[in-house]
Amino acid sequence: MKVFRGLPNAESRAPCALTIGNFDGVHRGHQALLSHVREAAARLGVEAAVMTFEPHPREFFARLAGDLSRAPARIANLRDKLQSLSNAGIDRVIVEHFNAHFASMSPEDFVEKVLVEGLHVKWLMVGEDFCYGTRRAGNVASLIEAGKKYGFHVEAMPAVTNDGVRISSSAVRAALAASDFPLAATLLGHPYAISGHVIHGKKLGRTIGFPTMNLRIAHKRPALSGIFVVQVHGLAAHPLPGVASLGVRPTVEDGGRVLLETYLFDYAEQCYGKIVRVEFLKKLRDEEKYVDLPTLTAAIESDVQQARQFFKERETLAVSATDRI
Repeated sequence: MKVFRGLPNAESRAPCALTIGNFDGVHRGHQALLSHVREAAARLGVEAAVMTFEPHPREFFARLAGDLSRAPARIANLRDKLQSLSNAGIDRVIVEHFNAHFASMSPEDFVEKVLVEGLHVKWLMVGEDFCYGTRRAGNVASLIEAGKKYGFHVEAMPAVTNDGVRISSSAVRAALAASDFPLAATLLGHPYAISGHVIHGKKLGRTIGFPTMNLRIAHKRPALSGIFVVQVHGLAAHPLPGVASLGVRPTVEDGGRVLLETYLFDYAEQCYGKIVRVEFLKKLRDEEKYVDLPTLTAAIESDVQQARQFFKERETLAVSATDRI
């Protein structure tokens, strides 16, 4: 899969079947849309393409207003989004920098300069509530008319539902906020996880007996926050059990940096620079600020005991299920 930061240059432009959206989480609704794009691309003999945005448009406008609480919590980082799009069979992704210039484009300029000249769109599918251009002045009806003028076909896809409820990024965020990981997995089509490169931290954990594997979270508002039972993929032939903290580490750091720290049980190998995937299984508690390191250490010890008990009970259930077969 080819990834472009902004519109491709003239030499890299090729006819495509396209869809446009934020694709946060690439949930089952997104996956259904991407399937249509892939089928259209194969039928027309062109590439299957996605245009997405960084930052999220609502995050851009929240920063502009000076109130980041208006920005949506992020389900997925860019790495995970791109991997999901690649898994869906997309040939090229255009990651458009959403800034003041892009936000101020008229619907007409967006169609002509971006879709027609920049991407050579031949077929386009969007959600039925899709809007575009400054002040969201363009909609599906105007896009269909523009397609007739410039020679590309437009289709609007209705919402995909789960038990009568629309599958959306907002629904996934709500499930994660409630720590309802089974529902999140149903909406996403897979268990919820965050991946990234293991980075060096302050190495405080090893001084208190709990060395951690750290992943940097680029955005300030992840969809989860707190202490979790997790399992980590990518370091062994099987997932490794552990307990993780996702947040700003209020006891030891005041800078507001968001970090995913995972303590792996009975694992002592170095893993700096490796790409891992941390899968979330259960929330234990919210993040807290403790008065001193001994109090923090005692809390971590309790978290580890609870997490070990979770895996012990799960293994017992798995063995019982096997015995019944």
